[in-house]
Amino acid sequence: MVKDETRYACSPHEVKEMDTARLRENFLIEVLFEPDATRWTCSHYDRYMAGGIHPVKSALKLEPLDQLKAGYFLERRELGIINVGGAGKVQVDGETVELGFKEALYIGRGKREVIFSSNDPAAPARFYLNSAPAHKEFPMKKVSQADAEVVILGSLETANHRTINKLLVNSKVETCQLQMGMTELKPGSVWNTMPAHTHDRRMEVYFYFEVPEGQSVCHFMGQPQETRHIWMQNQQAVISPPWSVHAGAGTSNYSFIWGMAGENLDYDDMDKCAINDLR
Repeated sequence: MVKDETRYACSPHEVKEMDTARLRENFLIEVLFEPDATRWTCSHYDRYMAGGIHPVKSALKLEPLDQLKAGYFLERRELGIINVGGAGKVQVDGETVELGFKEALYIGRGKREVIFSSNDPAAPARFYLNSAPAHKEFPMKKVSQADAEVVILGSLETANHRTINKLLVNSKVETCQLQMGMTELKPGSVWNTMPAHTHDRRMEVYFYFEVPEGQSVCHFMGQPQETRHIWMQNQQAVISPPWSVHAGAGTSNYSFIWGMAGENLDYDDMDKCAINDLR
């Protein structure tokens, strides 16, 4: 079973007039994982797609969506996968890749058959997916946390001590435009991406997970002088337009996966916003 929805692009002028319900309707992805189902949210920002495949009782095939107007999903797209559940397998045109917890896989344009399965139905895999249009074929590559480019930023004193794992980035994997990684906050720290920034050259999607039961994350978005917030729960995602800041603060530490696409592969392509200038 495949479920999909479309989110249209909104300008800063529209967003500043939105109430809570409209803000959530346009940017929050509330459900990504459903047993034995595939769910996609298709954004008109850079034609980005975020989704989840959760095979429990049976394997699930990556199916093309009607709006892609393609014979198969990766005919004109590339795909990034990070497993946030139990151990699983991804079979790509007959080649099988084992994917454990927090391991990533890049699949380039042109791969025709992609099948997802869990090793143990009692501890099923949860494959978080990001996809962007692709103009060229690049080789498939698996990246574990041990292979990642790791950066440690922030401090406990400013409540933003965190480890950034650059997984599917151009220093590790050749891609057309898709970039993905994972940030893990240390105990006692709650702020991510602070100081905040924008980048007009690419959009982004944040997927929050490892949020403890009974805790939440408040995600901040909007222009630096016109911010808005969305309260988010465990294993939910939020779309960040190119003109928007994207930062969050939780009631506990947590982890999140960032995925982005656009015209620039430079990770440090950021227009930084001073904390005291935010409104």
